[in-house]
Amino acid sequence: MLELRLVQGSLLKKVMESIKDLVNDANFDCSATGFSLQAMDSSHVALVSLLLRSEGFEHYRCDRNLSMGMNLGNMAKMLRCAGNDDIVTIKADDGGDCVTFMFESPSKIRIDQDKIADFEMKLMDIDSEHLGIPEAEYEAIVRMPSSEFARICKDLSSIGDTVVISVTKEGVKFSSKGDIGTANIVCRQNTSVDKPEEATIIEMQTPVSLTFALRYMNSFTKATPLASQVTVSLSSELPIVVEYKIAEMGYLRFYLAPKIEEDEEMGGQQPEPVETKKQPEKKPKTEPKSNGEPKRRVMKIDLDDEEEELKPKVEAKSDADGYVEVIGSKPGNGIVKPKEEIEVMDVKPKIENDTNDEVQVMDEE
Repeated sequence: MLELRLVQGSLLKKVMESIKDLVNDANFDCSATGFSLQAMDSSHVALVSLLLRSEGFEHYRCDRNLSMGMNLGNMAKMLRCAGNDDIVTIKADDGGDCVTFMFESPSKIRIDQDKIADFEMKLMDIDSEHLGIPEAEYEAIVRMPSSEFARICKDLSSIGDTVVISVTKEGVKFSSKGDIGTANIVCRQNTSVDKPEEATIIEMQTPVSLTFALRYMNSFTKATPLASQVTVSLSSELPIVVEYKIAEMGYLRFYLAPKIEEDEEMGGQQPEPVETKKQPEKKPKTEPKSNGEPKRRVMKIDLDDEEEELKPKVEAKSDADGYVEVIGSKPGNGIVKPKEEIEVMDVKPKIENDTNDEVQVMDEE
């Protein structure tokens, strides 16, 4: 049995509105420690990680670990039916195929006139692997107002498609380049402000500069209503992490792999020559041995009129099969041979014993 009661129901609405366009379907994992989600976008470039700890709920009951597959777009539609001040309760049975959302809107005039609405949504069977995200030390960490970060990403998207985030001792620099020109925005560290949420804090171990797609960065900034500050963690060998704290009860993190230019992949070095295997020398074709027998040729001789009628007529065809057709021959005398195997030469026959009126055709060596 799963039962979660969240007094600040608007938090769950804001979470769904910020990730529904990035992730379509996802599994919500419920355990004794909290309510979590981990999913990747369709292109497997960005990763979303959500955690709502059990201590942040007014009532939290989870008898055993449960995974619920939901369509985030449909879930966001149901949560829109709840008011900003409503109390949201999520219920699900072990092994069930549906989840129930209950919205309670307490009346400020009479307690007995509370409005309760419940919506039931079918669960989905989604195959997904839970990725283990190891804790890592980042080379640079920037904390700045979330509204300022959203404004920078929005302004740079009108110039180019990518943003270069560079962190140095001077501050954090956001650069973009496109067909119409270039843009550079520098934010320096500023801790002497009246409101802590307006401060810009930069922690840097080594300078770092990475390039990211603005399309994803603008999608991440949809979570701006969740927190007044955003934390951006950068490292040359790790994806960027954009983190929004959720009212001291959890977080919403976005991971994005950096874009690698072709010249950076080559590292300015010439590619190593590819070893090619030496082709074996081709030996000239030799004609097969004839075993001492003379090569036979087809010779043309003059025939009498009577014998000319019995001679088979040969018609050459121009199609691609390369064969000749023998017609008008007696049964058993028709022979079809390839053109390349027939070599006709004009050779004068050797005639012996002219007085005997017999013609003998000899083999020519």
